[in-house]
Amino acid sequence: MADNVIIFDTTLRDGEQALKASLTVKEKLQIALALERLGVDVMEVGFPVSSEGDFLSVRTIAENIKNSRVCALSRAVEKDIDVAAEALKVAEAFRIHTFIATSALHVEAKLRRTFDDVVEMAINAVKRARRYTDDVEFSCEDAGRTGIDNICRIVEAAIDAGATTVNIPDTVGYTLPMQYGEIIANVMNRVPNVDKAIISVHCHNDLGMATANSLTAVQNGARQIECTVNGIGERAGNTALEEVVMAIKTRQDLFKGVDTRINTQEIHRVSQMVSQLCNMPIQPNKAIVGANAFAHSSGIHQDGMVKNKNTYEIMSPETIGLKKEKLNLTARSGRAAVKNHMESMGYQESEYDLDKLYEAFLKLADKKGQVFDYDLEALAFIDMQQGDEDRLTLDVITSQMISHLPASAFVQVELDGERLSEVSSGGNGPVDAVFNAILKITQIDLKMLSYNLTAKGEGAEALGQVDIVVEHEGRRFHGVGLATDIVESSARALIHAINAIYRAHKVADLKSHKHSH
Repeated sequence: MADNVIIFDTTLRDGEQALKASLTVKEKLQIALALERLGVDVMEVGFPVSSEGDFLSVRTIAENIKNSRVCALSRAVEKDIDVAAEALKVAEAFRIHTFIATSALHVEAKLRRTFDDVVEMAINAVKRARRYTDDVEFSCEDAGRTGIDNICRIVEAAIDAGATTVNIPDTVGYTLPMQYGEIIANVMNRVPNVDKAIISVHCHNDLGMATANSLTAVQNGARQIECTVNGIGERAGNTALEEVVMAIKTRQDLFKGVDTRINTQEIHRVSQMVSQLCNMPIQPNKAIVGANAFAHSSGIHQDGMVKNKNTYEIMSPETIGLKKEKLNLTARSGRAAVKNHMESMGYQESEYDLDKLYEAFLKLADKKGQVFDYDLEALAFIDMQQGDEDRLTLDVITSQMISHLPASAFVQVELDGERLSEVSSGGNGPVDAVFNAILKITQIDLKMLSYNLTAKGEGAEALGQVDIVVEHEGRRFHGVGLATDIVESSARALIHAINAIYRAHKVADLKSHKHSH
Protein backbone atom coordinates (compact mmCIF):
# COMPACT_ATOMS: atom_id res chain seq x y z
CA MET A 1 0.00 0.00 0.00
CA ALA A 2 1.35 3.44 -0.95
CA ASP A 3 2.60 5.68 1.87
CA ASN A 4 0.85 8.90 0.88
CA VAL A 5 2.50 12.30 1.12
CA ILE A 6 -0.18 14.82 2.09
CA ILE A 7 -0.32 17.73 -0.37
CA PHE A 8 -1.13 20.93 1.53
CA ASP A 9 -1.83 23.72 -0.96
CA THR A 10 -1.37 27.32 0.19
CA THR A 11 -1.96 29.08 -3.17
CA LEU A 12 -4.87 31.03 -1.69
CA ARG A 13 -2.96 32.11 1.43
CA ASP A 14 0.81 32.33 0.96
CA GLY A 15 0.48 32.60 -2.82
CA GLU A 16 -2.20 35.28 -2.73
CA GLN A 17 -0.14 37.44 -0.34
CA ALA A 18 2.36 38.09 -3.12
CA LEU A 19 -0.10 39.25 -5.82
CA LYS A 20 -0.17 42.80 -7.22
CA ALA A 21 -3.93 42.97 -6.59
CA SER A 22 -6.15 40.87 -4.30
CA LEU A 23 -8.43 38.20 -5.73
CA THR A 24 -12.20 38.55 -5.41
CA VAL A 25 -14.20 36.01 -3.37
CA LYS A 26 -15.54 34.58 -6.66
CA GLU A 27 -12.01 34.13 -8.06
CA LYS A 28 -10.81 32.47 -4.85
CA LEU A 29 -13.73 30.07 -4.92
CA GLN A 30 -12.98 29.16 -8.58
CA ILE A 31 -9.39 28.30 -7.62
CA ALA A 32 -10.53 26.36 -4.53
CA LEU A 33 -12.92 24.24 -6.61
CA ALA A 34 -10.12 23.57 -9.12
CA LEU A 35 -7.76 22.53 -6.28
CA GLU A 36 -10.45 20.17 -4.97
CA ARG A 37 -10.67 18.47 -8.39
CA LEU A 38 -6.87 18.35 -8.53
CA GLY A 39 -7.06 16.23 -5.38
CA VAL A 40 -5.19 18.34 -2.82
CA ASP A 41 -5.60 16.87 0.68
CA VAL A 42 -5.62 20.20 2.52
CA MET A 43 -6.06 23.74 1.18
CA GLU A 44 -5.04 26.75 3.25
CA VAL A 45 -7.39 29.44 2.00
CA GLY A 46 -6.71 32.56 4.06
CA PHE A 47 -5.84 34.39 7.27
CA PRO A 48 -9.37 35.29 8.53
CA VAL A 49 -8.37 37.80 11.20
CA SER A 50 -6.46 39.94 8.66
CA SER A 51 -9.55 41.48 6.99
CA GLU A 52 -13.31 41.13 6.54
CA GLY A 53 -12.69 40.18 2.89
CA ASP A 54 -10.39 37.31 3.93
CA PHE A 55 -12.91 36.13 6.54
CA LEU A 56 -15.70 36.10 3.92
CA SER A 57 -13.65 34.21 1.35
CA VAL A 58 -12.56 31.57 3.92
CA ARG A 59 -16.18 31.08 4.99
CA THR A 60 -17.43 30.88 1.36
CA ILE A 61 -14.81 28.27 0.43
CA ALA A 62 -15.46 26.28 3.64
CA GLU A 63 -19.16 26.11 2.69
CA ASN A 64 -18.46 24.80 -0.81
CA ILE A 65 -15.52 22.38 -0.52
CA LYS A 66 -16.40 18.79 0.36
CA ASN A 67 -13.52 16.54 -0.76
CA SER A 68 -10.49 18.46 0.58
CA ARG A 69 -9.82 19.65 4.14
CA VAL A 70 -10.12 23.47 4.38
CA CYS A 71 -7.57 25.23 6.60
CA ALA A 72 -7.07 28.80 7.85
CA LEU A 73 -3.98 30.44 9.31
CA SER A 74 -3.70 32.13 12.71
CA ARG A 75 -0.90 33.54 14.80
CA ALA A 76 -0.43 32.03 18.27
CA VAL A 77 -2.97 34.55 19.56
CA GLU A 78 -6.41 33.71 21.03
CA LYS A 79 -8.35 36.17 18.86
CA ASP A 80 -6.74 34.87 15.63
CA ILE A 81 -7.65 31.28 16.53
CA ASP A 82 -11.23 32.17 17.54
CA VAL A 83 -11.82 34.14 14.31
CA ALA A 84 -10.34 31.31 12.19
CA ALA A 85 -12.70 28.82 13.88
CA GLU A 86 -15.67 31.14 13.31
CA ALA A 87 -14.87 31.40 9.58
CA LEU A 88 -14.34 27.64 9.22
CA LYS A 89 -17.20 26.27 11.33
CA VAL A 90 -19.51 25.95 8.28
CA ALA A 91 -17.20 23.20 6.92
CA GLU A 92 -17.89 19.53 7.60
CA ALA A 93 -14.29 19.19 8.86
CA PHE A 94 -11.53 21.77 9.02
CA ARG A 95 -7.96 22.47 10.17
CA ILE A 96 -6.61 25.42 12.16
CA HIS A 97 -2.97 26.25 11.41
CA THR A 98 -1.26 28.30 14.12
CA PHE A 99 2.34 29.50 14.08
CA ILE A 100 5.02 31.36 16.02
CA ALA A 101 8.62 32.28 15.18
CA THR A 102 11.34 30.12 16.78
CA SER A 103 14.73 31.35 15.47
CA ALA A 104 16.84 33.44 17.88
CA LEU A 105 16.73 36.32 15.38
CA HIS A 106 12.91 36.35 15.28
CA VAL A 107 12.36 35.57 18.99
CA GLU A 108 14.66 38.35 20.18
CA ALA A 109 14.34 41.01 17.47
CA LYS A 110 10.68 40.58 16.40
CA LEU A 111 8.85 39.04 19.37
CA ARG A 112 11.18 40.48 22.08
CA ARG A 113 10.62 37.40 24.24
CA THR A 114 12.54 34.38 25.54
CA PHE A 115 12.34 30.93 23.94
CA ASP A 116 10.57 29.68 27.10
CA ASP A 117 7.83 32.27 26.44
CA VAL A 118 7.53 31.09 22.83
CA VAL A 119 7.13 27.43 23.88
CA GLU A 120 4.38 28.44 26.35
CA MET A 121 2.59 30.51 23.66
CA ALA A 122 2.78 27.57 21.23
CA ILE A 123 1.27 25.17 23.82
CA ASN A 124 -1.56 27.60 24.65
CA ALA A 125 -2.32 28.24 20.96
CA VAL A 126 -2.51 24.52 20.10
CA LYS A 127 -4.73 23.82 23.12
CA ARG A 128 -7.07 26.67 22.18
CA ALA A 129 -7.31 25.46 18.57
CA ARG A 130 -8.08 21.94 19.83
CA ARG A 131 -11.25 23.33 21.46
CA TYR A 132 -12.63 23.78 17.94
CA THR A 133 -11.17 20.87 15.96
CA ASP A 134 -9.07 17.75 16.39
CA ASP A 135 -7.07 18.72 13.26
CA VAL A 136 -4.51 21.30 14.43
CA GLU A 137 -1.26 22.21 12.70
CA PHE A 138 1.57 24.06 14.43
CA SER A 139 4.44 25.79 12.57
CA CYS A 140 7.84 26.88 13.92
CA GLU A 141 8.38 29.96 11.73
CA ASP A 142 11.98 30.33 10.49
CA ALA A 143 12.85 26.79 11.59
CA GLY A 144 15.61 26.77 8.96
CA ARG A 145 17.58 29.19 11.15
CA THR A 146 16.53 27.73 14.53
CA GLY A 147 18.92 25.59 16.60
CA ILE A 148 18.04 21.88 16.38
CA ASP A 149 17.68 21.52 20.18
CA ASN A 150 15.05 24.26 20.24
CA ILE A 151 13.22 22.79 17.22
CA CYS A 152 13.02 19.36 18.91
CA ARG A 153 11.86 20.92 22.18
CA ILE A 154 9.01 22.96 20.69
CA VAL A 155 7.91 20.14 18.34
CA GLU A 156 7.60 17.76 21.30
CA ALA A 157 5.67 20.38 23.32
CA ALA A 158 3.27 21.14 20.42
CA ILE A 159 2.50 17.43 19.89
CA ASP A 160 1.93 16.97 23.64
CA ALA A 161 -0.50 19.91 23.53
CA GLY A 162 -2.49 18.21 20.75
CA ALA A 163 -0.98 19.24 17.40
CA THR A 164 -1.64 16.52 14.81
CA THR A 165 0.65 18.09 12.19
CA VAL A 166 3.89 19.97 12.94
CA ASN A 167 5.47 22.04 10.21
CA ILE A 168 9.22 22.75 10.00
CA PRO A 169 9.33 25.65 7.50
CA ASP A 170 12.33 27.11 5.72
CA THR A 171 10.58 30.49 5.84
CA VAL A 172 13.32 32.52 4.15
CA GLY A 173 14.63 29.89 1.73
CA TYR A 174 18.00 29.74 3.51
CA THR A 175 18.77 26.02 3.79
CA LEU A 176 20.29 23.64 1.27
CA PRO A 177 18.96 20.09 0.71
CA MET A 178 21.55 18.16 2.73
CA GLN A 179 21.17 20.57 5.69
CA TYR A 180 17.38 20.60 5.54
CA GLY A 181 17.21 16.82 5.26
CA GLU A 182 19.38 16.61 8.37
CA ILE A 183 16.96 18.86 10.32
CA ILE A 184 14.01 16.60 9.42
CA ALA A 185 16.02 13.42 10.21
CA ASN A 186 16.92 14.87 13.63
CA VAL A 187 13.27 15.68 14.38
CA MET A 188 12.21 12.16 13.35
CA ASN A 189 14.94 10.54 15.49
CA ARG A 190 15.09 12.81 18.55
CA VAL A 191 11.46 13.82 19.28
CA PRO A 192 10.02 11.00 21.44
CA ASN A 193 6.35 11.55 20.51
CA VAL A 194 6.96 12.25 16.79
CA ASP A 195 4.91 9.17 15.84
CA LYS A 196 1.76 10.96 17.10
CA ALA A 197 1.91 13.67 14.39
CA ILE A 198 2.67 14.20 10.71
CA ILE A 199 5.86 16.17 10.08
CA SER A 200 5.31 18.80 7.39
CA VAL A 201 7.63 21.01 5.32
CA HIS A 202 7.05 24.47 3.87
CA CYS A 203 9.96 25.73 1.76
CA HIS A 204 10.61 29.04 0.02
CA ASN A 205 12.59 29.40 -3.18
CA ASP A 206 14.98 32.28 -2.41
CA LEU A 207 17.99 30.14 -3.39
CA GLY A 208 16.04 28.01 -5.88
CA MET A 209 16.00 25.06 -3.46
CA ALA A 210 12.30 24.80 -2.49
CA THR A 211 11.50 21.66 -4.52
CA ALA A 212 14.82 19.94 -3.72
CA ASN A 213 14.46 20.70 0.01
CA SER A 214 10.87 19.39 0.10
CA LEU A 215 11.79 16.13 -1.66
CA THR A 216 14.84 15.59 0.58
CA ALA A 217 12.56 16.12 3.59
CA VAL A 218 10.22 13.38 2.31
CA GLN A 219 13.18 11.01 1.94
CA ASN A 220 13.96 11.74 5.62
CA GLY A 221 10.46 11.04 6.91
CA ALA A 222 8.32 14.16 6.33
CA ARG A 223 4.84 13.23 5.09
CA GLN A 224 3.26 16.57 4.21
CA ILE A 225 4.51 19.08 1.63
CA GLU A 226 3.17 22.64 1.70
CA CYS A 227 3.20 24.13 -1.78
CA THR A 228 1.49 26.42 -4.29
CA VAL A 229 0.40 26.07 -7.92
CA ASN A 230 3.13 27.44 -10.23
CA GLY A 231 5.25 28.08 -7.11
CA ILE A 232 3.69 31.53 -6.56
CA GLY A 233 4.29 33.18 -3.19
CA GLU A 234 6.29 35.67 -1.15
CA ARG A 235 9.56 36.91 -2.69
CA ALA A 236 10.93 34.12 -4.97
CA GLY A 237 7.89 31.96 -4.26
CA ASN A 238 7.03 28.65 -2.58
CA THR A 239 7.61 25.02 -3.45
CA ALA A 240 5.75 24.37 -6.73
CA LEU A 241 3.01 21.76 -6.32
CA GLU A 242 3.41 20.44 -9.86
CA GLU A 243 7.18 19.96 -9.41
CA VAL A 244 7.08 17.88 -6.20
CA VAL A 245 4.11 15.81 -7.39
CA MET A 246 5.64 14.97 -10.77
CA ALA A 247 9.09 14.35 -9.23
CA ILE A 248 7.60 11.77 -6.82
CA LYS A 249 5.57 10.21 -9.67
CA THR A 250 8.44 10.18 -12.21
CA ARG A 251 11.17 9.01 -9.80
CA GLN A 252 9.39 6.14 -8.08
CA ASP A 253 12.79 4.39 -8.03
CA LEU A 254 13.84 6.91 -5.36
CA PHE A 255 10.42 7.25 -3.66
CA LYS A 256 9.44 3.56 -3.46
CA GLY A 257 6.01 3.14 -1.94
CA VAL A 258 5.51 6.91 -1.60
CA ASP A 259 2.80 8.62 -3.64
CA THR A 260 0.27 11.50 -3.59
CA ARG A 261 -3.49 11.63 -4.19
CA ILE A 262 -3.10 14.30 -6.89
CA ASN A 263 -4.92 13.73 -10.18
CA THR A 264 -2.02 14.79 -12.40
CA GLN A 265 -4.34 15.11 -15.44
CA GLU A 266 -5.65 18.34 -13.83
CA ILE A 267 -2.21 19.98 -13.38
CA HIS A 268 -2.02 21.90 -16.66
CA ARG A 269 -5.53 23.28 -16.42
CA VAL A 270 -5.21 24.39 -12.78
CA SER A 271 -1.83 25.95 -13.58
CA GLN A 272 -3.36 27.99 -16.42
CA MET A 273 -6.32 29.04 -14.27
CA VAL A 274 -4.11 30.25 -11.40
CA SER A 275 -1.85 32.13 -13.83
CA GLN A 276 -4.85 33.84 -15.43
CA LEU A 277 -6.84 34.71 -12.30
CA CYS A 278 -3.76 35.81 -10.32
CA ASN A 279 -2.28 37.82 -13.22
CA MET A 280 0.99 35.89 -12.77
CA PRO A 281 2.44 34.78 -16.14
CA ILE A 282 4.30 31.46 -16.20
CA GLN A 283 7.89 31.73 -17.47
CA PRO A 284 8.23 29.65 -20.68
CA ASN A 285 11.05 27.48 -19.25
CA LYS A 286 9.22 26.75 -15.97
CA ALA A 287 9.43 23.05 -15.07
CA ILE A 288 6.34 20.92 -15.83
CA VAL A 289 3.92 23.73 -16.82
CA GLY A 290 6.01 26.22 -18.85
CA ALA A 291 5.19 26.66 -22.55
CA ASN A 292 8.59 25.16 -23.47
CA ALA A 293 8.48 22.26 -20.97
CA PHE A 294 7.62 19.77 -23.74
CA ALA A 295 9.08 21.68 -26.72
CA HIS A 296 12.15 20.27 -28.48
CA SER A 297 13.95 22.70 -30.75
CA SER A 298 17.47 21.36 -31.35
CA GLY A 299 17.95 19.08 -34.38
CA ILE A 300 19.50 16.30 -32.28
CA HIS A 301 16.58 16.40 -29.81
CA GLN A 302 13.98 16.36 -32.60
CA ASP A 303 15.68 13.41 -34.30
CA GLY A 304 15.72 11.47 -31.03
CA MET A 305 12.07 12.30 -30.30
CA VAL A 306 10.97 11.03 -33.73
CA LYS A 307 12.78 7.72 -33.12
CA ASN A 308 11.71 7.29 -29.47
CA LYS A 309 9.96 9.85 -27.24
CA ASN A 310 11.82 8.58 -24.16
CA THR A 311 15.13 9.85 -25.56
CA TYR A 312 14.44 13.38 -24.33
CA GLU A 313 11.01 13.23 -22.64
CA ILE A 314 10.95 11.85 -19.09
CA MET A 315 7.15 12.24 -18.84
CA SER A 316 4.49 12.73 -21.47
CA PRO A 317 2.51 15.97 -21.77
CA GLU A 318 -0.69 13.91 -21.48
CA THR A 319 0.19 12.96 -17.86
CA ILE A 320 -0.40 16.58 -16.79
CA GLY A 321 -3.51 16.95 -18.97
CA LEU A 322 -1.82 18.81 -21.84
CA LYS A 323 -3.53 17.82 -25.09
CA LYS A 324 -1.63 18.32 -28.32
CA GLU A 325 -4.62 18.52 -30.69
CA LYS A 326 -6.47 21.83 -31.11
CA LEU A 327 -10.22 21.26 -31.62
CA ASN A 328 -12.09 23.93 -33.54
CA LEU A 329 -15.66 25.22 -33.76
CA THR A 330 -17.47 27.61 -36.12
CA ALA A 331 -20.47 29.93 -35.77
CA ARG A 332 -22.65 26.98 -36.89
CA SER A 333 -21.61 24.91 -33.86
CA GLY A 334 -24.41 24.72 -31.30
CA ARG A 335 -24.49 25.05 -27.53
CA ALA A 336 -24.03 21.28 -27.13
CA ALA A 337 -20.78 21.40 -29.13
CA VAL A 338 -19.45 24.24 -26.95
CA LYS A 339 -20.40 22.31 -23.81
CA ASN A 340 -18.75 19.13 -25.17
CA HIS A 341 -15.53 21.03 -25.95
CA MET A 342 -15.47 22.44 -22.40
CA GLU A 343 -15.97 18.90 -21.04
CA SER A 344 -13.14 17.57 -23.20
CA MET A 345 -10.86 20.20 -21.59
CA GLY A 346 -11.97 19.07 -18.12
CA TYR A 347 -14.48 21.82 -17.26
CA GLN A 348 -17.75 21.01 -15.53
CA GLU A 349 -20.87 23.02 -16.37
CA SER A 350 -21.11 24.32 -12.79
CA GLU A 351 -17.80 26.19 -13.27
CA TYR A 352 -18.97 28.58 -15.99
CA ASP A 353 -22.15 30.18 -17.30
CA LEU A 354 -22.97 28.32 -20.54
CA ASP A 355 -25.36 31.07 -21.72
CA LYS A 356 -22.73 33.80 -21.31
CA LEU A 357 -19.97 31.63 -22.76
CA TYR A 358 -22.07 30.70 -25.82
CA GLU A 359 -22.96 34.36 -26.44
CA ALA A 360 -19.27 35.34 -26.27
CA PHE A 361 -18.36 32.36 -28.48
CA LEU A 362 -20.85 33.39 -31.22
CA LYS A 363 -19.47 36.95 -31.29
CA LEU A 364 -15.93 35.61 -31.56
CA ALA A 365 -16.87 33.01 -34.20
CA ASP A 366 -18.44 35.76 -36.35
CA LYS A 367 -15.18 37.72 -36.21
CA LYS A 368 -12.65 34.86 -36.44
CA GLY A 369 -14.47 32.15 -38.39
CA GLN A 370 -12.86 29.28 -36.47
CA VAL A 371 -12.71 29.18 -32.68
CA PHE A 372 -10.15 26.82 -31.13
CA ASP A 373 -10.14 25.17 -27.71
CA TYR A 374 -7.63 27.71 -26.35
CA ASP A 375 -9.99 30.53 -27.46
CA LEU A 376 -12.90 28.89 -25.65
CA GLU A 377 -10.79 28.43 -22.51
CA ALA A 378 -9.74 32.10 -22.61
CA LEU A 379 -13.40 33.19 -22.90
CA ALA A 380 -14.31 30.92 -19.96
CA PHE A 381 -11.52 32.41 -17.81
CA ILE A 382 -12.74 35.94 -18.55
CA ASP A 383 -16.28 34.91 -17.58
CA MET A 384 -14.93 33.58 -14.27
CA GLN A 385 -13.42 37.00 -13.53
CA GLN A 386 -16.51 39.07 -14.30
CA GLY A 387 -18.71 40.09 -11.39
CA ASP A 388 -22.33 39.03 -11.10
CA GLU A 389 -23.50 42.62 -10.66
CA ASP A 390 -21.33 44.79 -12.89
CA ARG A 391 -22.50 48.40 -12.75
CA LEU A 392 -20.54 49.37 -15.87
CA THR A 393 -20.73 47.63 -19.27
CA LEU A 394 -19.32 48.52 -22.70
CA ASP A 395 -21.75 49.22 -25.57
CA VAL A 396 -19.90 50.91 -28.45
CA ILE A 397 -16.29 51.87 -29.02
CA THR A 398 -14.56 53.60 -31.95
CA SER A 399 -11.07 55.03 -32.10
CA GLN A 400 -9.04 56.84 -34.73
CA MET A 401 -5.32 57.38 -35.12
CA ILE A 402 -3.68 59.34 -37.93
CA SER A 403 0.12 59.58 -38.06
CA HIS A 404 1.57 62.64 -36.28
CA LEU A 405 -1.89 63.67 -34.98
CA PRO A 406 -3.43 63.06 -31.52
CA ALA A 407 -5.70 60.02 -31.29
CA SER A 408 -9.44 60.35 -30.69
CA ALA A 409 -12.10 57.95 -29.43
CA PHE A 410 -15.87 57.65 -28.96
CA VAL A 411 -17.10 55.38 -26.15
CA GLN A 412 -20.66 54.48 -25.16
CA VAL A 413 -21.30 52.58 -21.93
CA GLU A 414 -24.15 51.62 -19.63
CA LEU A 415 -23.71 52.76 -16.04
CA ASP A 416 -26.40 51.58 -13.60
CA GLY A 417 -28.73 51.02 -16.56
CA GLU A 418 -28.21 54.52 -18.02
CA ARG A 419 -26.61 54.86 -21.46
CA LEU A 420 -23.76 57.43 -21.45
CA SER A 421 -21.25 58.43 -24.11
CA GLU A 422 -18.11 60.52 -24.33
CA VAL A 423 -15.70 61.71 -27.02
CA SER A 424 -12.04 62.07 -26.15
CA SER A 425 -9.29 63.60 -28.26
CA GLY A 426 -5.65 64.36 -27.59
CA GLY A 427 -4.66 60.90 -26.37
CA ASN A 428 -1.13 59.52 -26.83
CA GLY A 429 -2.69 56.70 -28.83
CA PRO A 430 -6.06 55.00 -29.40
CA VAL A 431 -5.89 53.08 -26.09
CA ASP A 432 -5.09 56.25 -24.13
CA ALA A 433 -7.95 58.10 -25.88
CA VAL A 434 -10.43 55.32 -25.00
CA PHE A 435 -9.21 55.24 -21.38
CA ASN A 436 -9.65 59.02 -21.12
CA ALA A 437 -13.23 58.77 -22.42
CA ILE A 438 -14.17 56.01 -19.93
CA LEU A 439 -12.62 57.92 -17.01
CA LYS A 440 -14.48 61.09 -18.03
CA ILE A 441 -17.79 59.19 -17.87
CA THR A 442 -17.11 57.44 -14.55
CA GLN A 443 -15.21 60.30 -12.86
CA ILE A 444 -13.06 57.73 -11.05
CA ASP A 445 -9.62 58.86 -9.95
CA LEU A 446 -7.08 56.11 -10.55
CA LYS A 447 -3.43 55.60 -11.40
CA MET A 448 -2.31 53.07 -14.01
CA LEU A 449 0.46 50.92 -12.49
CA SER A 450 0.90 48.30 -15.20
CA TYR A 451 -0.42 47.39 -18.66
CA ASN A 452 0.35 44.04 -20.29
CA LEU A 453 -0.77 42.66 -23.63
CA THR A 454 -0.50 38.92 -24.38
CA ALA A 455 -1.67 36.77 -27.27
CA LYS A 456 -4.12 34.03 -26.26
CA GLY A 457 -3.81 31.34 -28.88
CA GLU A 458 -1.63 31.04 -31.94
CA GLY A 459 -0.89 32.95 -35.13
CA ALA A 460 -2.37 36.14 -36.54
CA GLU A 461 -5.88 35.15 -35.41
CA ALA A 462 -4.93 35.02 -31.71
CA LEU A 463 -7.06 36.91 -29.21
CA GLY A 464 -5.43 39.85 -27.47
CA GLN A 465 -5.64 39.78 -23.68
CA VAL A 466 -4.92 42.97 -21.76
CA ASP A 467 -4.12 42.86 -18.03
CA ILE A 468 -3.91 46.11 -16.10
CA VAL A 469 -3.27 46.94 -12.45
CA VAL A 470 -4.62 50.29 -11.24
CA GLU A 471 -4.39 52.05 -7.89
CA HIS A 472 -7.40 53.78 -6.33
CA GLU A 473 -7.46 55.25 -2.81
CA GLY A 474 -4.35 53.27 -1.83
CA ARG A 475 -5.69 49.89 -3.04
CA ARG A 476 -4.70 47.94 -6.14
CA PHE A 477 -7.21 46.43 -8.56
CA HIS A 478 -6.65 44.01 -11.44
CA GLY A 479 -8.58 44.37 -14.70
CA VAL A 480 -8.57 41.92 -17.63
CA GLY A 481 -10.07 42.22 -21.10
CA LEU A 482 -10.15 39.89 -24.09
CA ALA A 483 -11.04 40.71 -27.71
CA THR A 484 -9.79 40.31 -31.27
CA ASP A 485 -9.05 44.05 -31.19
CA ILE A 486 -6.40 45.41 -28.78
CA VAL A 487 -8.23 48.72 -28.20
CA GLU A 488 -11.44 46.88 -27.26
CA SER A 489 -9.62 44.43 -24.96
CA SER A 490 -7.94 47.44 -23.29
CA ALA A 491 -11.31 49.13 -22.76
CA ARG A 492 -12.75 45.92 -21.31
CA ALA A 493 -9.79 45.60 -18.92
CA LEU A 494 -10.32 49.14 -17.60
CA ILE A 495 -14.09 48.54 -17.20
CA HIS A 496 -13.35 45.29 -15.33
CA ALA A 497 -11.04 47.17 -12.92
CA ILE A 498 -13.61 49.96 -12.41
CA ASN A 499 -16.31 47.38 -11.60
CA ALA A 500 -13.94 45.90 -8.99
CA ILE A 501 -13.55 49.40 -7.50
CA TYR A 502 -17.35 49.84 -7.41
CA ARG A 503 -17.66 46.50 -5.57
CA ALA A 504 -15.00 47.57 -3.05
CA HIS A 505 -16.93 50.82 -2.45
CA LYS A 506 -20.12 48.81 -1.90
CA VAL A 507 -18.41 46.57 0.68
CA ALA A 508 -16.97 49.65 2.45
CA ASP A 509 -20.43 51.31 2.50
CA LEU A 510 -22.05 48.16 3.95
CA LYS A 511 -19.28 47.92 6.55
CA SER A 512 -19.66 51.57 7.68
CA HIS A 513 -23.47 51.18 7.74
CA LYS A 514 -23.14 48.06 9.92
CA HIS A 515 -20.76 49.79 12.36
CA SER A 516 -22.94 52.95 12.54
CA HIS A 517 -25.77 50.80 13.90
